Amino acid sequence: MKVEKAGIPPRHSYFRGEDEPPLLDSTIPAHFQAMARCFAQREAVAAVPQQRRLSYAELTKEVDDAARGLMALGYCQGDRIGICSTNNLEWVVIQMACARIGAILVNINPAYRLPELAYALRHAELQGLFTIPAFRSSNYPAMLAELLPELAVSHGAELKNSDLPHLRHIICYDPKERYGGEPPLPGLLSWAALLARADEISQTQLERRTATLRPDEVVNIQYTSGTTGHPKAVMLSHTNILNNAWFSARILGFSENDRLCVPVPFYHCFGTVLATLLCFSCGACLVIACDHFEAGQVLAAIEQERCTAIHGVPTMFIAELEHAAAQRSDTNTLRTGIMAGAPCPPSLMRRVMADMHCPEIIIGYGQTEASPLTHLTRRDDNLRRRTLTVGRNLPHQEVKIVAVENNEIVAIGQVGEICFRGYHLMRGYYRDPEATARAIDQEGWLHSGDLGSMDEHGYLSITGRLKDMIIRGGENIYPAEIEEVLFGHPAVAQVAVIGVPDDYWGEEIMAWVAVHAGVEPPEAPELQDYCRARLAHFKIPKYIWLVDEFPLTVTGKIQKFKMRRQAIAALQNQENQ
Repeated sequence: MKVEKAGIPPRHSYFRGEDEPPLLDSTIPAHFQAMARCFAQREAVAAVPQQRRLSYAELTKEVDDAARGLMALGYCQGDRIGICSTNNLEWVVIQMACARIGAILVNINPAYRLPELAYALRHAELQGLFTIPAFRSSNYPAMLAELLPELAVSHGAELKNSDLPHLRHIICYDPKERYGGEPPLPGLLSWAALLARADEISQTQLERRTATLRPDEVVNIQYTSGTTGHPKAVMLSHTNILNNAWFSARILGFSENDRLCVPVPFYHCFGTVLATLLCFSCGACLVIACDHFEAGQVLAAIEQERCTAIHGVPTMFIAELEHAAAQRSDTNTLRTGIMAGAPCPPSLMRRVMADMHCPEIIIGYGQTEASPLTHLTRRDDNLRRRTLTVGRNLPHQEVKIVAVENNEIVAIGQVGEICFRGYHLMRGYYRDPEATARAIDQEGWLHSGDLGSMDEHGYLSITGRLKDMIIRGGENIYPAEIEEVLFGHPAVAQVAVIGVPDDYWGEEIMAWVAVHAGVEPPEAPELQDYCRARLAHFKIPKYIWLVDEFPLTVTGKIQKFKMRRQAIAALQNQENQ
């Protein structure tokens, strides 16, 4: 492993991961086909809620059938196909089928409300969309019908809408039905209708398409919250995410004998890359524990499926440990897994290792723009490193810590902004070259916006965030998006959103609101309901304070660090009363 590089003084915060083994020079479908040949009869997926399981050979057939159906519908290499769904077997098939034909899978959070969904459809210029009938209070056919009234009358014909000119098909499937059931609107296609088109494309035609794909082509777009109020579309290639999954699997010690329990959502990189692709990179079994997170279902899946590994954000592990079924659940088969997505308290790591019988659990750190993992602790690290750091960077990746004021590399142990470089960096933000240039400098370094320090062995400790991002239960939330919504309320004159510490979620959202002069101040529930109609549920502020003024600089800028300090003191006083 190389700690120094020409031009960088020793004892400075630069580290490069191992150069061995070499990077995989393969596309996702080519690597998956190799694994499927090696492990044809081994179980590839166990979807517990659907009571369905597929071997690698069976999954290959399902993927190829869906891929040929998409080709028959006219989808080509580079086309963008979205998916708005909770976790299910079809999600996995769609992910691999899109990769098989060179289409770009666009992940859409199923918690999106209509304005957020409409933005994603327009911004990504989606040509196809898969969706389920409903999730919680969201009825997707009804939401989509507001955007495309022709869904009520088109009877499966190719869609034509001037507001969404690229969108040609919407395929609605019900995970509870073997072939997706009948769609609720005539303009929606069914899963069965997709498969019925597969016979129009031969297996030879499919193989020819796959053979034209290149590892550096974009295969996935992930939406991540942006500071300007709209999420940014991160473009990731085969090389990006396949290698990130494969190296993570190696660090976990994964093989075809492992069974990974997955409670994290597939629409996140954690699910798309570090669950699905991680398993398929080495012939392991993907265990879908629940369609959306429920601690009791996760514990039941671990026991029923004899899982050897489990992923999750800290709040998921807390919920599992504190669930009523925790004491009687058999988790003795667990060995390892990744805890990531938010700061991981050392006390929680110790509990997972002891009470969940998961001695090799490791901590991960990264961001969507880095495919997503940049750092992992190692299974043989001592307890201090495994609880107080996020580990060292993965192979073929570089990391440095730079001073915020001048971008110079700082000395070992000093705090600065964390920057990354390597195969894992995104191909850019879709349709946003200016944001891409701001994120990745001319030397190819991605500036994370996070603050941290590095020890002499390359182990990284996260100390804070340069930006105002809030991490609530593994969800990255930017205040600007919530502020923009609250500004739309007729009573609101000024608003500022911050994160405050929370024992369960890591952080909670607080909004300070000032109303227009002479206007009756709205109650907090009214403002929360206003947000609820326009934002995903995890972005709704828990605390709303009505204030007369904000702490300001001499130039009139709001000082959020002072807001945060006052809020924490006030909340602590409330708890002590």
